[in-house]
Amino acid sequence: MTHNGRRPPLPRMPFANLRAPRLLCARMALAIAALALAGLAAAAPPKPETRCGWFINPTPGNAWLIDPDAQWTVGLQGGHQAEGPWPEPPSQRDWVKHEGDPRGYGYGCACLKVVTGPDQSIARILSAKGKPLAQCRRDRALTALEPDYTSDR
Repeated sequence: MTHNGRRPPLPRMPFANLRAPRLLCARMALAIAALALAGLAAAAPPKPETRCGWFINPTPGNAWLIDPDAQWTVGLQGGHQAEGPWPEPPSQRDWVKHEGDPRGYGYGCACLKVVTGPDQSIARILSAKGKPLAQCRRDRALTALEPDYTSDR
């Protein structure tokens, strides 16, 4: 008590104004919501892509897809293997076999709907369709990328 019998006034608290805590809570809620949405976006599954190019299967368990963007690993013997079906050529004449290989290893043209993984790998093949060789040979971005099996002869 003071000399006049009254209590001294309480010191003013930083949140004495009720608008300040509400505003602070609203800002914190917005920040938390933004972080949650960013986390959901980062955790979203990768979108499937359609990639067309040369599908190469030179030996058992080894396969690549070469398109204008990259050489994508589909499978490595004893290692990475993409889930899903490999393409079948539309006809025997649309598959180039290694010279003298009776097992049918070689290459063809294909379009694959895929989910890609790290390091230019294909994690999952959702669908695969073999295409005529002429389709890849007509594509200027793929012409120079066609495998050359003439050196095997």
